[in-house]
Amino acid sequence: MDKILKSLKPTAALLILLLIVGIVLYYLGKPVFWSGFFAMMFFYGLIFFIGAYASELRSNESEDDVMLAGRSIPLFIAVFTMSATWVGGGYINGTAENTYNADFGLIWVQAPWGYAISLILGGLFFARKMRRMEYKTMLDPLADKYGKEMGAVLFLPALAGEIFWTAAILTALGTTFGTVLGIDFQTSIILSSIIAIAYTAIGGLWAVALTDIFQMVLLLFGLFLVIPYALDYVGGWDNAWSVYKTNKGAAATFLPSKGALGNYYWMWWDYALLLMLGGIPWQVYFQRVLSAKNENTAMWLSILAGVVCIFAAIPAVMIGVIGDVFTSTGDWTAVGAAGEPGTAAEILPYVMRYLTNPFVATIGLGAIAAAVMSSVDSSILSASSMASWNVYRPLVKPNLSSENLAKVLRRMIWVIGIAATILALQIQSVYALWFLCSDFVYCLLFPQLLTAMYDSKANKYGSIAGFIVAFILRFGGGDATLGIPISIPYPMIEDGVVLFPFRTLAMLSGLITIVVVSRVYNRIKK
Repeated sequence: MDKILKSLKPTAALLILLLIVGIVLYYLGKPVFWSGFFAMMFFYGLIFFIGAYASELRSNESEDDVMLAGRSIPLFIAVFTMSATWVGGGYINGTAENTYNADFGLIWVQAPWGYAISLILGGLFFARKMRRMEYKTMLDPLADKYGKEMGAVLFLPALAGEIFWTAAILTALGTTFGTVLGIDFQTSIILSSIIAIAYTAIGGLWAVALTDIFQMVLLLFGLFLVIPYALDYVGGWDNAWSVYKTNKGAAATFLPSKGALGNYYWMWWDYALLLMLGGIPWQVYFQRVLSAKNENTAMWLSILAGVVCIFAAIPAVMIGVIGDVFTSTGDWTAVGAAGEPGTAAEILPYVMRYLTNPFVATIGLGAIAAAVMSSVDSSILSASSMASWNVYRPLVKPNLSSENLAKVLRRMIWVIGIAATILALQIQSVYALWFLCSDFVYCLLFPQLLTAMYDSKANKYGSIAGFIVAFILRFGGGDATLGIPISIPYPMIEDGVVLFPFRTLAMLSGLITIVVVSRVYNRIKK
């Protein structure tokens, strides 16, 4: 009872703060949707309470407790926390967005099955070995193989991936809250990130894992609840799918074809490989693998989570289809909207708010909030773990005690969480950020992790050369999201976009360079 009361005090303070925010917004003339706002308070309060209670249940005095929950997470909880980590706001909003988007369609909805395959591949080829070696972060085998300095360098793309991932998730939440609750984009992002950062810093991985169970159940229930109500507005699923296929034509399929993709065919495969292989070298993934009770649990939690990820994408795809059909055959103003969605990223909250009743919209909102929180906390903790364990400890204070390192880790959680929040406030394209996450990881980290785990002859010099080659080839293709111009004259450039699969070229070139240069150096050294 004492632990419950201790957890209730900060939760009550949080609820009072949220209520004050709502009142201030109301007096500033914001059109606050009060029933949804109070539901948001309830969901956030409950999630924060679970996180705070988890911190009371477990000791979080050492970095091992905070980072890996004492390596004691059982399979059931592990599958939930792994699934909830991947099935976040970016996953749900991004899937609905691309299904609806006039320029893309279902054929470009690659992330759900791409990331699911990456989880299965990771479980089969990486999870058991990583857990057997009892590493603490994904960067540990890289630092052991290539030296702590190179490990610190490789931390940079890993950190960029985690921050972009978190920003994409927060962006998805801002879009949803702005539509459903009438709260502006910036306010919703700041509130949500502060709550996630706070309970992650308090409770560590156990808080993250236990809140993930509640969040995943709520997510699946809320999304599937929306579907039957929304289908009534488009004449049922059979009619909706028929109209969608007419609207999208050859793009209304998951399977690639040159007829549907044209000159974008090889870019499609570039992105597909990026997701399947670039979804593996993530600390947010390996943090769950390394926290498992044993190596068999580590393998199966990854494989089962891949199956859950495919299942969780079904309602998001259906919502995207429903939104596309209603936009082409219905009238958004007739259901209370000011007009059609301003961007494709708004389609999921539009369907939730305007094609259901207020009660269902509220539950759906809770589902999205749960999805966002479950991924934000995981990503922030992962990046902070690498920053404290693989950078601060070896390079700044090698003799730092376990208790003091845990304190450093909690400070890193706030620093990295705030950085991701600032990025989310600047870039408002969910899917662009989402792909960018795996982009860096695929090109720069996958070759490094693969050779560190499976090439006994790989060394530091091969690692450095491979990183430089992959970096030049990847960024030579430019990046519109970050405003980086194209500097290498790749073939197949149309409208300022490189259609040639230069990301896969960068990855393979980096991989081959590591293998070749390592062997050349070893031979010269002899």
